[in-house]
Amino acid sequence: MSDIFMFSADASVKQLGVKGVYFTMTGLQNKVTDERFENYKNDCLNHLSDQLQSSVLDTSPVLAGFRTLHTKINRSNKKYVASPENLLQIFLKHRSLPKINLLVDIYNLISLKYFLALGAHDIVAVNSNITLKLADGTETFHPLGYTDSRPVQAGDYIYADDSHNVLCYMEVKQCEKSKVTLETTDSFYIVQGHAQTDNDYLKTAADELIALTQDFCGGKAEILCCF
Repeated sequence: MSDIFMFSADASVKQLGVKGVYFTMTGLQNKVTDERFENYKNDCLNHLSDQLQSSVLDTSPVLAGFRTLHTKINRSNKKYVASPENLLQIFLKHRSLPKINLLVDIYNLISLKYFLALGAHDIVAVNSNITLKLADGTETFHPLGYTDSRPVQAGDYIYADDSHNVLCYMEVKQCEKSKVTLETTDSFYIVQGHAQTDNDYLKTAADELIALTQDFCGGKAEILCCF
């Protein structure tokens, strides 16, 4: 996989404080759901429900780090809410997580547990390589769930493929083109943090995500980049 698919991150984005673990998983078997996983997830959510209260939105240093990133590039934290904060808000309101499909439900659970920005992209829909970089404003972004494209602001950090399609805008919104579906067998994974999340924390979350995915969906993982 690494011979034909590569991930790289520009120095300008690293200087902002963006960091993460990036890997592929191949040979996956996705499903709508899995009874054994649902039991595992419910146990985890019950435990988290006892721990997490609304005050964590203001006290978590992990969530605060994403806001710091947004401030550095002059983006409003009201308009640009990091995906783990948005997921936490959903959980605090409903004490549950949305059901999408098994692969997505697995990484959403890990995202909620660690407050990190997690995402997955179907490699079939990616044009060659992926680069984490600062946008120049000419890229194309079709957000997940939208019927058309949205403008890309120059200076925002993005994940884009070789055709200048934005796969993930900051850690706020993924794209429609490469979303994980029931047909997905090979996927590129993002486990993203920031300057306040040390490498061991990121690696622990990535390892748990890989182990949980392999337990319920099989697949082989290959780490592409850690920084």
